Amino acid sequence: MSNILRSLLHRLGAALIVMIGISMLIFAIARVMPGDPARIALGPNATAEQVAALRLERHLDAPLPVQYWEFVKSVAKGDLGTSLYTNRPVTTDIAQFLPATLELVFVSGILMVLIGLPIGILSAHYRGRFPDHVGRLISLLGVCTPAFVWGVILQLVLGYFWGWFPIEGQLSQSVAAAPAVTGFILVDMAIAGNGAGFLDALHHLILPALALAMSGLGQTARLTRSNMNEVYERPYVEMARAYGFPGRRIATRYAFRPALIPTLTILGLEFAAMLGNAFLVEKVFGWPGLSRYGVEVILRKDLDAIVGTVLVIAAAFLIVNIIVDILVNIINPRIRLAAGRA
Repeated sequence: MSNILRSLLHRLGAALIVMIGISMLIFAIARVMPGDPARIALGPNATAEQVAALRLERHLDAPLPVQYWEFVKSVAKGDLGTSLYTNRPVTTDIAQFLPATLELVFVSGILMVLIGLPIGILSAHYRGRFPDHVGRLISLLGVCTPAFVWGVILQLVLGYFWGWFPIEGQLSQSVAAAPAVTGFILVDMAIAGNGAGFLDALHHLILPALALAMSGLGQTARLTRSNMNEVYERPYVEMARAYGFPGRRIATRYAFRPALIPTLTILGLEFAAMLGNAFLVEKVFGWPGLSRYGVEVILRKDLDAIVGTVLVIAAAFLIVNIIVDILVNIINPRIRLAAGRA
């Protein structure tokens, strides 16, 4: 068995244990939150008998271990329960809202890489000079400013005053939505062969994706700069300079790759964290995603929907981290060989 396959199986086993722990934790937390979910769902005009019937139907009067066992049995059948907020199966709600969030996070991740890495490389290459100062300022602003504030700033400057981008929504009113095949609006537009619709959807996606990416972008640039500066002090880089290699070649071939490994780890964590942090950006831009849905069900103490949403986000977090671990294993031979010896 190869080292990478062994590492993958080890991480999948650990992820399963973490998912069980998270399910128990969020299940307990959701039920100790103040408020009666049956009363909240039925409203103040519901009779005591109606509330009692709903509590009986949802096993809310049973001991917590019994409730959790009923939940586990339902999950084993692929059933996450029914939302009291939308009165639909939670799996249906997740299938509807998750693609919009994944699309937003995926484009944010691309922006984080395409903008953050070059800023870090340029800052390290021009250390102490004007490009470095500009790069550090952008990184600092990205890290210390919350994503929803970036959302409002981008809406005002690029949307309202300059009119370059739409302020909210996924499509213009004049553009018809493509038939839902995958739920990802860009993919569905591409499948339908609607080029104008694809560009319109991408146009609507840029501002929220950029707002969500700003924090990770700053972290990526700062970490890349720091790691590359450390690598620039290594003897083999000094030797490359002594041989007269061009600065661009030294930066991209000898300094960037060793510096990429810790940056890649941070990229994975930032990418996964954006799933949970997207709710304010989705709220600001009117984006119909899972994070905004998660906040709505928490406010209504919709127990099944809370647990289902958290489990899906946790699963996405774990999957992204497993992918990052495998990529680091492939890129860094020292980790791969150490795993093999272990």
